[in-house]
Amino acid sequence: MSSIRAKIIRSSSSAFLKRFDISTADFPKVRRQISRLSKILVPAFGVSVETDKINGLHAEWLTPKDRVDDKLLLYLHGGGYAIGGCDMHRQMVSHIARAGRIRALLPEYRLAPEHKFPAAVDDVVAIYRTLIGMGMRAEDIIFAGDSAGGGLAIATLLVLRDAGDNLPAAAVLLSPFLDVTGSGDSMRTRADRDPWFCAEDLPIVAGHYCEPHQQRFPLVSPVFADVEGLPPVFIQVGDDEILLSDSERLADACTAAGVDVELQVWPEMWHVFQMFAAKMPESRQAIAKMGAYIQSRF
Repeated sequence: MSSIRAKIIRSSSSAFLKRFDISTADFPKVRRQISRLSKILVPAFGVSVETDKINGLHAEWLTPKDRVDDKLLLYLHGGGYAIGGCDMHRQMVSHIARAGRIRALLPEYRLAPEHKFPAAVDDVVAIYRTLIGMGMRAEDIIFAGDSAGGGLAIATLLVLRDAGDNLPAAAVLLSPFLDVTGSGDSMRTRADRDPWFCAEDLPIVAGHYCEPHQQRFPLVSPVFADVEGLPPVFIQVGDDEILLSDSERLADACTAAGVDVELQVWPEMWHVFQMFAAKMPESRQAIAKMGAYIQSRF
């Protein structure tokens, strides 16, 4: 049974998001509003924040005091490829960095609908190669991402694998958005349980990010990809979210391809519930498990 705090946050966040109409959204305005609201989200204690520019893109380095030297978490934020960034994700990523005792890099890749596929993928591939060019070793880097950032992490790995680049040590995914076609069973089986999203909005999200003929491209919807040769994958997903099947199908594909995978399905939890690390125990417990996994990869 979920905690009282989780029940309160589930109810209040659901009421807030239900007022948002994605079909008429003014994304620049929404981004500004989120940025203002996110100012109250302070980083975890003991984690410093430093701004930077990488390949012309704004980014932040989140560094815990007791980090393991020379290891890096490259974190890709979610937001349906259209919103999100440092302000919205800084707090959660700082908690993950502290739990994993690892420095994190949080870049702001180009967003849709102004910059459609493959802009975001191109940005992250270039950032990774820049890090390697700076002297970092691939085996000292872990990819991570939530929602669309999780899909972007897998897409980037596919590009790097096919190009022959050395791959990072692992990928850590939180409620990854891996199928913009919405073909998973959970679109139906979790429709009445998801407090945040409805399946009817998915075609709108997909239309902002890519062209109709691109929706089944492996780099857009990685559930349709050949995942052979990818590094180990760790996934956390809520049992009450319509994107549950995305995680389950990726985990099944990894198992079939001989890729080491760990899937954690959290009862009564919703999309990227880890975002509330400062507010509810389930989020802190999930991040603690994530941190332990990150440390185990090194």
